[in-house]
Amino acid sequence: MHQKPEASSELLKKFVVDGLQEIKGQNITIMDLRDIENAVTDFFVIAEGNSNTQVNALQESVHKMVRENVGDRPWHVEGRENAEWILMDYVNVVVHIFQKGIREFYDLESLWGDAEVHTLENL
Repeated sequence: MHQKPEASSELLKKFVVDGLQEIKGQNITIMDLRDIENAVTDFFVIAEGNSNTQVNALQESVHKMVRENVGDRPWHVEGRENAEWILMDYVNVVVHIFQKGIREFYDLESLWGDAEVHTLENL
């Protein structure tokens, strides 16, 4: 069986962001971890939704956008049950979709303070 070549982390990141923007994900932050020694992935993409419903919709949109454009599926997904924080692990790109208060509590941006950080304008 012929396998598709693995998508580059840059391409994967682009379609993750497109999926988040499609459903009006807020405060989208891209953390480039490629220059950090022992980093677990190339990129963290972090976004917020206003409710459990929107957090789930954001996760579904990312899943669909990446599958349709890159043919990739997440290796692992956690948090769909309560939808306060959904983690989607695409290996080279890890997506964190939070409700606002949960994002503030865990403050991933501080934990990875050495990362190059890009924050996108809300659409």
